[in-house]
Amino acid sequence: MEDAVGFADDHLIPLVDEGLGNSAYLLDLGDGRALAMDASRDLRALNATAERRGLRIAFAADTHLHADFLSGAVQLGHDTGATVLASAAGRRAFAHKALLDGDEVDLGGLTLRALATPGHTDEHLSFLLLDGSRELGVFTGGSLIVNSAARTDLLGSERTEELARAQYQSLKRLAALPDETAVWPTHGAGSFCSAPPGTERTTTIGAQKQANPLLAAPDEDTFVAQLIASLGTYPAYFDRLGEINRRGPAVLTEQPLLPALSSHQVRALISNGGHVVDVRAAADYAAGHIPGSLSIPLRDQFATWLGWLLPDTAPLAFVTADGQDLSEIVWQAYKIGYERLAGLLTGGMDAWLADGNAQITTAFLTADRAAGRPYVDVRQESEFAAGHVPGAVHIELGALNDSANDAPTGPVVACGHGERAMTAASLLERAGHTDIAVLDGGPADYTAAQGQRLVQGTQDTRL
Repeated sequence: MEDAVGFADDHLIPLVDEGLGNSAYLLDLGDGRALAMDASRDLRALNATAERRGLRIAFAADTHLHADFLSGAVQLGHDTGATVLASAAGRRAFAHKALLDGDEVDLGGLTLRALATPGHTDEHLSFLLLDGSRELGVFTGGSLIVNSAARTDLLGSERTEELARAQYQSLKRLAALPDETAVWPTHGAGSFCSAPPGTERTTTIGAQKQANPLLAAPDEDTFVAQLIASLGTYPAYFDRLGEINRRGPAVLTEQPLLPALSSHQVRALISNGGHVVDVRAAADYAAGHIPGSLSIPLRDQFATWLGWLLPDTAPLAFVTADGQDLSEIVWQAYKIGYERLAGLLTGGMDAWLADGNAQITTAFLTADRAAGRPYVDVRQESEFAAGHVPGAVHIELGALNDSANDAPTGPVVACGHGERAMTAASLLERAGHTDIAVLDGGPADYTAAQGQRLVQGTQDTRL
């Protein structure tokens, strides 16, 4: 009989979403069928992998009602006839096999056992994969993750402590599994559901007993205090998706596309309350952009900032550069429930200007040219605390819609490299700020150019 590591190497394919920091899993059942675990609505990578290996998705399981992406389970049920496996406590409003604690599903030689592990959500299940009576691994979703546990504040601050105490009991239950049991979490590095984010994406029960500081907590109260203290902010759209996942995302019967829009149509969209999202690189946006447009460079984190900074109720038009992947825009938007995609400005900024429309520019400065301005740092609190420019004003990017008036006049806005800072500058411009510059680089570049040293901590530096 092969060991758990060998089994995983041969039969388990992690599918990592670097932008959201999550892992879905495709489990090859050995008979031409497969199980998909915590698949998102963007099924491109999963479907391609299944096709390459000659697999049909027979089961689609969700560990919990996801807040950070729309589940692909309903779509898989439609496309492949997959049986959807999920917690009975989730009261999902679509066809699925509702599982209670201890229920088992015969996968054809392997068995999947549901383990109630509330904490991240009320209805959270982990799925223990068994070969006979032997534990191969456990899909832990948002309970036990590498060197931490997923956050417990997504159902409201009034329930955070209650759920943290449930998380304590869930982690204790999982830690009772044999040390060699593989741990396959959903949330990981880069996920705002992680608290705090880690680096490795899979582990074992034995390794977590040695390395996870939460499992080392001497008692429940200490565990709860440590977990709650690690919670940072999270995107606004997280508050919406759990209920959409409970009802079931709409099934897509064709590839969603971005229609072509003229500059006249884009102007009309703006006049009617729509938003223009410029997905070009930060330097391109700085060189000239549509007044009032929001800069969100197209990269792995695009969905996070789209969902954090704009509503899902208004139509969106996009400005792109030649060669950018339009399907990536569509799928990143659709996987977080943003479907009001009005279209794409045909011809980009050249067409906009050719039709006599105005553009504005934003100073994009290297560190040696950025001195003399108030320094606004828009990174997350944990990043800021790890090292920031002396005297920096800290306003997280996610808070700028509500805190733009707190920004000083004539700032240089900075993050780690420049992408988030350009997004922040575009928000400040929308709020009426002028004379804004963006740092092309990060705090280490700035302090090196100014002969300073980074400062750690957060005291007296936040607005």
